[in-house]
Amino acid sequence: QVQLVESGGGLVQAGGSLRLSCVASGSIFSMYAMAWYRQAPGKQRELVATITSGRSTNYADSVKGRFTISRDNAKNTVYLQMNSLKPEDTAVYYCNAARVSGTTYTNYWGQGTQVTVSS
Repeated sequence: QVQLVESGGGLVQAGGSLRLSCVASGSIFSMYAMAWYRQAPGKQRELVATITSGRSTNYADSVKGRFTISRDNAKNTVYLQMNSLKPEDTAVYYCNAARVSGTTYTNYWGQGTQVTVSS
């Protein structure tokens, strides 16, 4: 079992920066692929960025060059550094942990943190 707690959201002006954190507890953090998703009002949840246990990263086209995902396995924490924020980045941001072990897939979500970018 993995518990995920996000923090770092808030209100920021367009062009500003925020850093989201997600602390994991309850299992072997380093073995999980971690990801950030977001969901804007009236829209489906979308993948923002991923980082594997081997630290390979991937980003949605809409955030490439502006957002950076990273992880600190010693602190059981994954980060999302968000720069040059735009009003369209406004959403609830969710942390996700996923792992495949044999034929078993496990997947956990945090409760979300609100990011609001004003124009």
